[in-house]
Amino acid sequence: MKHVLMTLPYALNALEPMMSEETLQFHYGKHHQTYVNKLNELIENTKYQDLSLLEIIASAEGGIFNNAAQVYNHNFFWNGLTPNQKELPSTLEGALSKTFGSIEEFKKEFTAKAVGHFGSGWAWLVQDENKELKIITTVNAQTPLGDNLKPLLVCDVWEHAYYIDVRNARPAYLENFWKLVNWDFVEENLS
Repeated sequence: MKHVLMTLPYALNALEPMMSEETLQFHYGKHHQTYVNKLNELIENTKYQDLSLLEIIASAEGGIFNNAAQVYNHNFFWNGLTPNQKELPSTLEGALSKTFGSIEEFKKEFTAKAVGHFGSGWAWLVQDENKELKIITTVNAQTPLGDNLKPLLVCDVWEHAYYIDVRNARPAYLENFWKLVNWDFVEENLS
């Protein structure tokens, strides 16, 4: 099975001014595309060549895992953004408020974890087997899937996600991120 770069659910310039078209050209068009290309190259003529992305992530290691996981993480990231942000759906707002005290406290805690994450990786809102919400970070290409956690929202904290727009100011990137979160997508992921 040949893996392909997902089609973005918006134009490359649709997230401006919070995320520039140039950032998407590099982040989506170059970085994400390279993970897809490398994954296809690595799985050719292996036991992984006919597996889905999730099947590869569940069973692979090393370069194959890293590239498959990065494709998955980026797909999730892009789907979690929107140029037309809506109000938080009431079910999601209730779940976040129940766990974190308020939406403001959730954003504050998520932002602190994302900004405080050392090096490359991802900040996630996840749901565990008991339907409890948690904020975690993962390093490099890691996903929450291996820890039996269900992703609801992710923020890419690799420098290539924000360096063109805000240089090394990860806190400024997080401020922009909150203006782009696709709350409907987050709620769809909520069990």
